[in-house]
Amino acid sequence: MSALNILITRTDRIGDLVLTLPLASIIKKHLPDSKIAFLVNGYTRALAENCSSIDEVIIYNGDKKKLTLSKKFDVVICAYPTFDLARLLFQTRIPMRIGTGYRWYSFLFNKKIYEHRKYGLKNELEYNSGLLAPLGIAEIPTYQNVAFNLQPDQNSKQIIEKYFISEGIDSSKKIVIIHPGSGGSASDLPKSHLKELLLLLAQSLDIEILITGSPAEKELASYFVVKKNVHNAAGLFDLSSLIALIDRASLMIANSTGPIHIAAALGKFIVGFYPKAQATSPIRWGPYTERKLIFTPKGDCLDCMETIDINQVFQEINSKWENI
Repeated sequence: MSALNILITRTDRIGDLVLTLPLASIIKKHLPDSKIAFLVNGYTRALAENCSSIDEVIIYNGDKKKLTLSKKFDVVICAYPTFDLARLLFQTRIPMRIGTGYRWYSFLFNKKIYEHRKYGLKNELEYNSGLLAPLGIAEIPTYQNVAFNLQPDQNSKQIIEKYFISEGIDSSKKIVIIHPGSGGSASDLPKSHLKELLLLLAQSLDIEILITGSPAEKELASYFVVKKNVHNAAGLFDLSSLIALIDRASLMIANSTGPIHIAAALGKFIVGFYPKAQATSPIRWGPYTERKLIFTPKGDCLDCMETIDINQVFQEINSKWENI
């Protein structure tokens, strides 16, 4: 194929978009003269804007009547299908429209991918890469070859540097980020368990701990500020600055949530807590990196997050500490 203008749509949440970003680098590896645009919502735009593989970012405002695009595209890849968006893309008359073959509105796509994601047999990123088959691209991502190409911008790095100075955070020490919320996307580790882990880390390791979260999670984050080396950063930063903050960390500890995927994309070590339920399991929604420890409930219970042994979690972190 010659140089193509390709549009990739992903208009849902942070983690979903992060696990779609590598499609841009995969396409450019095989079709190096192509131009890649991402259609995203305003909330997640910083992720696409900070990805060096993406040439253009288009914001989807949710308009169900009209979709205005900056240029003529040859291909659109609908990584997150909805009827309204599929209909709007059909109306743009983009010649190749790639999407799932399993929705009632799949007739709006002229290149269909027949793969059920609901069974969660592989990672979301690997499902996304399957959408490239109509372009003649059969590359399967691996932990070794995946390229997110996500980088913090210079302005956001300066904001974080000023924050560290104002808070008296010693940047010569390893920075650990704990993100206790998950936005309801999956069952969470009980906050008492997470606090127990924080205390073990704070007492045993020479570190600085930052608690992150949304403005609505400030009170939740304050629950964890129990030592002088623990700082409440919830609600202080927009997404661009959060990327820069995570980039300064060595370790991210979180439930199944968007920032855990940002950390993986930036090459940070991950400690994640996931339920076993098929729809939210780490097989599909785990961070795409080999630098991780993932903990799930013990026994047959799918969502009994309270059964996770915090002493075991701490011991495993401690055993990996030199490589974190």
